[in-house]
Amino acid sequence: MTPTPSEGVLYVVSAPSGAGKTSLVKALLKADPAIRLSISYTTRAPRPGETDGRDYHFVSRERFEVMLAEDEFLEHAEVYGNFYGTSKGSISRDLNAGHDLLLEIDWQGAEQVKQHFPRSASIFILPPSFSALRTRLAGRGQDSDEVIERRLAAAAHDVAHAEAFDYIIVNDDFDHALLDLVAITRSIRLEAARQLCRHAALFDEFRRI
Repeated sequence: MTPTPSEGVLYVVSAPSGAGKTSLVKALLKADPAIRLSISYTTRAPRPGETDGRDYHFVSRERFEVMLAEDEFLEHAEVYGNFYGTSKGSISRDLNAGHDLLLEIDWQGAEQVKQHFPRSASIFILPPSFSALRTRLAGRGQDSDEVIERRLAAAAHDVAHAEAFDYIIVNDDFDHALLDLVAITRSIRLEAARQLCRHAALFDEFRRI
């Protein structure tokens, strides 16, 4: 599918809990202000430092179920007893307006997004090792030992789906992983199909010579 001249790029970033996805995404958005973070809806409670409308749209389970019944979500999933979803209409409007968007979602959501937006670029963040992931989860001090073990078990399941993604980044060294992430976003913008659309007038000028 060939993009239109005004079509934005949709980046989808997934990772097991504790792999450093959120920190990498925040650093990417700071390095490249042209990329906007798509704000998902969730029924979980805000964590310390999180703000409604900036990190997530925090809604009740009842409100989420109404939105789901009205087919408002591009993708949705239940994670650790909480629901997450991405607004279908807002994604389409922003992409059609030429804005580059980034989604932070799990592998199931990434699979659903790919079906609706086949030109989206999916990126999986991989921790350097299982033991490093355990250390990171324990070091956050946010979860009980029981929750950490559940997250580790889920991580093994998540990693099994990494091969379905377009790109895989191993977050062993944060700065290097960030450079990899930036390189991916820049290279996608330079794809021939996108450049031919974006600079159609320039190519027409040379054709007339």
